[in-house]
Amino acid sequence: MNLAAKLRARAAEGRPVRVGLIGAGKFGSMFLSQVRTTVGMHLMGIADLSAARAKDALANTGWPVDDALATDFDDARRTGRTVITEDAEALIKADGIEVIVDATGSPAAGLRHALLAIAERRHIVMVTVEADVLAGPLVARKAAEAGVVYAAAYGDQPALVCEMVDWAQTCGFQVVAAGKGTKYLPAYHASTPDDVWRNIGLTPEQAAIGGMNPQMFNSFVDGTKSSIEMAAISNATGLKAPRDGLLFPPCGVDDLPTILRPRDAGGLLEEAGQVEVVSSLERDGRPVFRDLRWGVYVVIEADPSARGDYARRCFREYGMATDPSGRYTALYRPYHMIGLELGISVAAAALRNEATGTPIGFFSDAVAVAKKDLSPGEMLDGEGGYTVWGRIMRAEDSLARGALPIGLAHKVRLTRPIARGEVVGWADVEIGDSDTVRLRREMERQFAAPASSRSAAA
Repeated sequence: MNLAAKLRARAAEGRPVRVGLIGAGKFGSMFLSQVRTTVGMHLMGIADLSAARAKDALANTGWPVDDALATDFDDARRTGRTVITEDAEALIKADGIEVIVDATGSPAAGLRHALLAIAERRHIVMVTVEADVLAGPLVARKAAEAGVVYAAAYGDQPALVCEMVDWAQTCGFQVVAAGKGTKYLPAYHASTPDDVWRNIGLTPEQAAIGGMNPQMFNSFVDGTKSSIEMAAISNATGLKAPRDGLLFPPCGVDDLPTILRPRDAGGLLEEAGQVEVVSSLERDGRPVFRDLRWGVYVVIEADPSARGDYARRCFREYGMATDPSGRYTALYRPYHMIGLELGISVAAAALRNEATGTPIGFFSDAVAVAKKDLSPGEMLDGEGGYTVWGRIMRAEDSLARGALPIGLAHKVRLTRPIARGEVVGWADVEIGDSDTVRLRREMERQFAAPASSRSAAA
């Protein structure tokens, strides 16, 4: 609760937190709109594949571009202005940079930038959650060894859920479930870029005006993004993935503590301590009453023994919505502000050396599942495409199955037929060597549980 005061102190000392942004797309632009007015924070540089796009992003988010741009990094450091570059490595290595934000959306680029930042002893805020799920546990370990922070991006749902889980555990509650809401129907798993605007509720013309990428937005519709985000939360908190994938139960905010209880207590969860996503639609397409489509939640349990009677009584006295037993209740946040809130991660890393969520282990994975019957020779097209969607899976199950991470299921060729709904494996594709593949394989080796442990877990 003192980040703003600490930033003001840094400003008064003439040494603002200097940050570099890589990627000037939607998320990056949302950060740009707020860092401009954040006292004690200096956007020293923006790196983007298109310098013109980065300049447009500044103009579109209220920057006085003609006065804001520096000629080089030395000039930026002296004047408080901002450099635009197409060289991300130069930005990471620039003298004075404390925090690097990766908002590229590319898992390979995100991991490459994270490793460069760690080598330069820069804190890294990873907006690209696809990179985090692909190899984040290993990158977080490397960051800790280097004495820098590797953080989930505050404002995006995984970091907000991690904060809620931390709050609950600090208050002494057991976390029963945590996650987010979304718009979901079972048929959406087969959604393609051709279907996406109809499923979202936009016309193609509206999407074009908004500059929306159909494949990227389809990854939200077909369940991929939900699985990736829940895997990131699992890896940062230790909460478990559902064995059979996310259930996406229709659920409004008042019903969270009733529906998201363990099965033996009358709910839908396999067990307490899981991630889950709730749908804003009933299965027949009707809207859920008081839905949580844009928000996040945590379901907590008071001590189930008689010693928890006092806490349960407090739940009632202070108007908390509970399940019929009074044991379970929930807190939720109806909205998340995405990149508008990203400064929290930057400030926490630079001023407290703390991450707004970071992997503590490899507990969950997001793997490729066929959207349709696929034939040998077909080329997979990754998240939100026509061929596969991403499903959450417990890490030990993913490793035992040899499942192909959804983050690597792009531009790889199938070597055997895959039926609709089948998990695609490493052995089912031709995949070349790359830094990203080697990093993922290194993580699998370092975090793989012994076979006996996997058997016991199953």
